[in-house]
Amino acid sequence: MQLRFATGLTSEEYVRQQAWRSATLSHCPLHPKGGCGFARHTPYERVAPPGCLVARYYCREGHTTFSLLPDCLASRLSSTLVEVEAVVEVAETFDESRELVAEVLRPDIGRQCAVRWMRRRVKAVNALLVTVVGLLPSVLAGCELTLHAFRAALGAARVLPALREKVADHLAYLPPPVGFGPRSTPRDRRPKRGQHEGGADPPSTET
Repeated sequence: MQLRFATGLTSEEYVRQQAWRSATLSHCPLHPKGGCGFARHTPYERVAPPGCLVARYYCREGHTTFSLLPDCLASRLSSTLVEVEAVVEVAETFDESRELVAEVLRPDIGRQCAVRWMRRRVKAVNALLVTVVGLLPSVLAGCELTLHAFRAALGAARVLPALREKVADHLAYLPPPVGFGPRSTPRDRRPKRGQHEGGADPPSTET
């Protein structure tokens, strides 16, 4: 289970200061009165940024691990919130040429994989924006569902880190990359015509 580690540190500062060492839980979220064998657990390493660890605790009775994700990192994506926001903002700006944009952003993985990589982030952020409008009606009611519009409404330099702070009480139910809940639309494992997870496109059936 992921929990928020409230910190104003950037990802670089978080790694440099080894801030996961100071991330603590005063008690078990499942057993506030104690007696469950709650203790600090081995931190886990993130893919990015290099050298980044995330603090963890373990409840022996509940067989549950709790990880303390700092505000700078995205949930369920190996990126920071700032990096995810930058990708989505570029996609919003160049909406008609997303394939080219994706290839420029990720030339290391090929166009098809890059498009899926970018699409995953765009879909996640769009789903998040739709959800948080209802949580912050006094601030976001009638706001266009774009990062640019949200930035103006929130008065924040970065939308995603600001939202994690403003809707902190709802993070367990909100979709990633800001929230710690499930993805907004579960993956359908059934085969679909023209859709696949990886590799090259299937041969065309057109004649």
